[in-house]
Amino acid sequence: MQLGLIGLGKMGGSMAERLRLGGHRVVGFDSSAEAVARLTATGNAGVSSLEDLARNLKGRRAIWIMVPQGDPVDQTIAKLEPLLNPGDILIDGGNSNYKDSMRRYKEVTAKGFQFVDVGTSGGVWGLKEGYSMMIGGDKEPVEYLRPIFETLAPAADKGWGHVGPGGAGHFVKMIHNGIEYGMMQAYAEGFTILEQKKEMALNLPQIAEIWRYGSVVRSWLLDLIADAVGRNPTLKGLEAFVEDSGEGRWTVMEAIDLNVSAPVITESLMRRIRSREVNNFTDRMLAILRSEFGGHAVKKE
Repeated sequence: MQLGLIGLGKMGGSMAERLRLGGHRVVGFDSSAEAVARLTATGNAGVSSLEDLARNLKGRRAIWIMVPQGDPVDQTIAKLEPLLNPGDILIDGGNSNYKDSMRRYKEVTAKGFQFVDVGTSGGVWGLKEGYSMMIGGDKEPVEYLRPIFETLAPAADKGWGHVGPGGAGHFVKMIHNGIEYGMMQAYAEGFTILEQKKEMALNLPQIAEIWRYGSVVRSWLLDLIADAVGRNPTLKGLEAFVEDSGEGRWTVMEAIDLNVSAPVITESLMRRIRSREVNNFTDRMLAILRSEFGGHAVKKE
């Protein structure tokens, strides 16, 4: 089966290679000529424009979009639509807000095309391990794309599924990422407590390896922790600055809208935001208040 792929970054590039190894033909476009050249060097077909991408896809076109969420997705769709035929399929495999995906589904299908939203997890490890895919849209295009999903997934019958109508794929992926935030925060806090128990001289790489097998807290995230602390047990040279893709924020806002209490996910998001604050004003305010009412010493710069 053939697939057009827009966006050849780390994840898009590894997806293209997994599809090639699975016997599918990928025609890829990226604004980076270097990324296009890398794709061509692996045996896929790199092109220099969206027009070339559309011309190189025969029959019913299926085009997978891997660009940053928001306006870049809308702009890409707007540029593609004049190049499409009725029944062609646009797939958003990025981290789009599910509300945007619901809107795009309505807009695209009203013009005679198909729209499928795919919440995709797996990162750069997907080439080796396969990708987890949560898929929203109509049944017919999802079934048409089944060979693509079966190739990208960890196994043909594992790690992917059609979860609901347009927007459902990105909604489920949003909640997936919110859960991920909480799990990462719990691991980070637990290993910090272990690291601070200096008198026991605990070996963090050893403990991570013990927990990976048989433990109720074993997971792929723990596998990554074991690998990371094995290479750098003290995390030397790393800055305490954690970004977020936006999906944790959307999860928290959705929880509020639905009157669902989600304190772990919410706090993990707050901790990420806090990590970016240099000389935190909140903490300085707390320090001065303690000084004002209790005469406690205040450390100054």
